[in-house]
Amino acid sequence: MKKSTLSGRQKRNLVRIILSLAAFAVIFVVDKTVGLGGVIPGKANWILPFLLYLAVYLAIGYDVLWRAVRNIAHGQVFDENFLMCIATIGAFALAIYRGVSGMEIEGFDEACAVLLFYQVGEFFQDYAAGKSRKSISALMDIRPDYANLLSGDTAEKVDPSEVKKGDVIRVNPGEKVPLDGVVVKGASALDTRALTGESLPREVKEGDAVISGSVNTSSQLDIRVEKEFYDSTVSKILELVENASEQKSKAENFITKFAKYYTPTVVIVALLLAVIPGAVTGGWSTWIYRALSFLVVSCPCALVISIPLSFFAGIGAASRYGILVKGSNYLEKFNKADTFVFDKTGTLTKGNFAVAEVLPAENRENILRLAAIAERDSSHPIAKSICESYKGDTDCGYTLTNIAGEGVLAEKQGSSICCGNERLMARLNVGFTPHPGVGTVVYVAENGVFAGSILIRDEIKDEAPSALKSLAGMGCRTVMLTGDNAAVAGAVAAELNVTDYKAELLPQNKVDEVEKLLAAEEKGRVLCFVGDGINDAPVLMRSDIGIAMGGVGSDAAIEAADIVLMHDDLNCLPLSKKIARKTMAVVRENIVFSIVVKLAILVLSALGITNMWVAVFGDVGVAVIAILNAMRVNGKYAADKGAAGKKQR
Repeated sequence: MKKSTLSGRQKRNLVRIILSLAAFAVIFVVDKTVGLGGVIPGKANWILPFLLYLAVYLAIGYDVLWRAVRNIAHGQVFDENFLMCIATIGAFALAIYRGVSGMEIEGFDEACAVLLFYQVGEFFQDYAAGKSRKSISALMDIRPDYANLLSGDTAEKVDPSEVKKGDVIRVNPGEKVPLDGVVVKGASALDTRALTGESLPREVKEGDAVISGSVNTSSQLDIRVEKEFYDSTVSKILELVENASEQKSKAENFITKFAKYYTPTVVIVALLLAVIPGAVTGGWSTWIYRALSFLVVSCPCALVISIPLSFFAGIGAASRYGILVKGSNYLEKFNKADTFVFDKTGTLTKGNFAVAEVLPAENRENILRLAAIAERDSSHPIAKSICESYKGDTDCGYTLTNIAGEGVLAEKQGSSICCGNERLMARLNVGFTPHPGVGTVVYVAENGVFAGSILIRDEIKDEAPSALKSLAGMGCRTVMLTGDNAAVAGAVAAELNVTDYKAELLPQNKVDEVEKLLAAEEKGRVLCFVGDGINDAPVLMRSDIGIAMGGVGSDAAIEAADIVLMHDDLNCLPLSKKIARKTMAVVRENIVFSIVVKLAILVLSALGITNMWVAVFGDVGVAVIAILNAMRVNGKYAADKGAAGKKQR
């Protein structure tokens, strides 16, 4: 059976709404068919319908009344609770007046209906916000509850904030790693899904670094703490998520200011609508009724609720895919992003060396075998990439001689292997064929005869071509900045089809290049810089929006960036763009729809063409429709290849 998505409080509110709605329906049907006003004769005919409707009114609206009184006591007079109370209490008073005056009783049912449907709107708002909050709270599961602090051989449960740098903590199987540190004892597998979305456990042993928020799955680990809790990965991520709602968009700030002046204005207009025509015509009940309808429809719920909810839903949708947005203002700006500037190493490429090509290809295995024999004891990244590429066994009987800056000479009983660059080949008088590719080339010879060459270069990330193609399809310009040499940068740029690139840049040069790009941007457009968040902090902060790749474990990423891609997946960029576009489209739809419908019903109410039932739709109906529209933002997205597979679990 599918687990309910409603919280306990939401279930109680839903039951209250259903029961109140059922009671209201029964009373309303009896009132309109039999006539409750005729049960008690004379001027007291209003008492029975008043008591019955009042019971429903209090059952469904007691909390609205309480919030209105509490807010007035705190100096917050003009809000939607105040408008609801004035309109509904006024409707009750008008109905009593009409009953006492011998006129047809009108107002009890509308007053109940206003609060009933207002609560329905509040329920939908709460449900929609809860749905978005759950998307964000999936990341909050990384919060550690305690740490096992070691003192000798005994472990004591303490709050993670009490643990100091250098202390040793113990993490048992099934427990969260509470603080960043290094394993000093034990070996285990860590589940990092809550941080990275990756389902494959990460193996760790003594000497390996571990990050807080991951879960120990198999064996006990003793960890020396490297960062205190306030400075740990999990703490920074939690702070980022918790503060996201504080950074408001321009649209939200506008709506807040709008409501601040709008609400007291409509109260004054409603008062004038009741008093002036009532005094002129003498039809007080008619104009008071119109003024009350005017108050109901004028409530800015649809705007005040749905606009922030749309942004909240957008942030929630992004969080579900491991995209942390620091505030709705960045989501709003990201919709206008048209230039994406990328760091190369660690962002567009994997930041590691790998064998890209072996020539001649038909001798690949033999060339790799010879090179692996010569490079087997080296810790150099190029040597490691060669040894990782060769899957067979290597002969360990060779004597290895390192020739600084040139390569390695391996010798064994009259047999020799030389593995290195052009200078080594020239030193040993080996004729070789230059490799045509761009990257680091290792030449291999056996017994003085050239065997072949190995091209080694930084690997381009698997998803980089599709991500940049998607951005180009959205009309975005892509620029690559790198400190690498021009030949390597040109090859990467050509393979990825970036719009432009700059090579051989120092970190400060990258800032200068971003400054030039910003100066060339049209007004209202947005430039994003995408980097690994470690060496690129100055550029991340200078750009309109800084986006950090692989923010887990990187302080600079979380501190400097406006958006952090937890999955280290470039496909999250076009996905973020889709979410931002949909969010802003829904915001515009809600603003236009709410204002147009409300203005129309306001005019009709003031002219007496419509009654309070239409006003109820103008308020609650519009709000519910706007809220349901806002919920579309937190739906599923046709993510590009890669990002979809890493949807937050």
